[in-house]
Amino acid sequence: MTDTRLNKLASILVDHSTYIGPGDRVAIESSTNAEPLVRAVYELSLQRGAHPHLLFKLPDEEEIFYKYASDSQLDFTPTFQKLVTDEFDVYIRIRADVNTRALSGVDPVRQRRFQKAMSPIRTGMIRRGGDKSLRWALTQYPTEAYAKEAGMSFEEYKDFVYAACHADDNTPDPVAYWEEVERQQRAIIERIEGHDKVKVMGPNVDLSLSIKGRKFNNSCGHHNMPDGEIYTGPVESSVNGWVKFTYPAIFQGRMVEGVELTFEKGRVATATAEKEQDFLLTMLDSDVGARYVGEFAIGTNVEINRYTRNILFDEKLGGTFHMALGAGYPETGSLNTSMIHWDMICDMKANSEIRVDGVVVYRDGQFL
Repeated sequence: MTDTRLNKLASILVDHSTYIGPGDRVAIESSTNAEPLVRAVYELSLQRGAHPHLLFKLPDEEEIFYKYASDSQLDFTPTFQKLVTDEFDVYIRIRADVNTRALSGVDPVRQRRFQKAMSPIRTGMIRRGGDKSLRWALTQYPTEAYAKEAGMSFEEYKDFVYAACHADDNTPDPVAYWEEVERQQRAIIERIEGHDKVKVMGPNVDLSLSIKGRKFNNSCGHHNMPDGEIYTGPVESSVNGWVKFTYPAIFQGRMVEGVELTFEKGRVATATAEKEQDFLLTMLDSDVGARYVGEFAIGTNVEINRYTRNILFDEKLGGTFHMALGAGYPETGSLNTSMIHWDMICDMKANSEIRVDGVVVYRDGQFL
């Protein structure tokens, strides 16, 4: 029997995230073990009159690739993903990892090399996503590997995922729910946007940055599912101060714990980590833009109420803020470019506040 929550999630992806319509060229990328959700999205895309194309990967394809790829293969930009980001109307990616730590033993120099080859794809997604010529969305199919990382049973984890997406049995109309999130977050953005100085203070942070001339994006299910955040690209040279990220920062299968950064005139001046510091420093030296902040964001999804070692969920944690080192989103006004985009999360639920031009707008995990 098909889980009805799969059909709800497919409806969100097709009718809200990417609003697929007649004639749209749609790419659906996933691994073979996400077949039930891929099938639901594929069927619904056909019903909407689109032309869906399936891009299936092996569950352990990345692991095989890094084991055997030569330097020239690491430097090669994947043909079909490049075609999709250059020419398609819709790009839906469904993660479904069976081994979340498969890349933890890969040489970071090899990972960085392939990240450079992938940068045209990331740049194309960001650019065309910004001008709305490509409607892209990223989601996740529940697997036992994700459940294990989150410290949950598989059934408990599935309930968690669908509740976070509001594709659960308690949400009669998921599309209407995310439309309401869009309205509520728009009101928050209207209070903040158009100002200049932002001050973020708490037990693990003392940062200042400028949002002058920058736009906030209302992240309400159009690119990520689950979703729930507002974000912008701070003025590149404006970030100053210190932050210790309270959750492990995961990138390319590596879990970097206890990341602590200091910023001077926008650039990471010093960086330390309690675990995997060498990997952190290697990624920060990927290119010039890797030491600058491309994104400043505040998580708003209260259904995501625990850390799961999965950035798609964790960056939306209600009561947190996160920053991404590296590439920014041009539609926010960000000018920063890089081959990396690495989100790092800090808790703000106690003794914390955010001020905008001296006015407290956020305290202890909630907007005022």
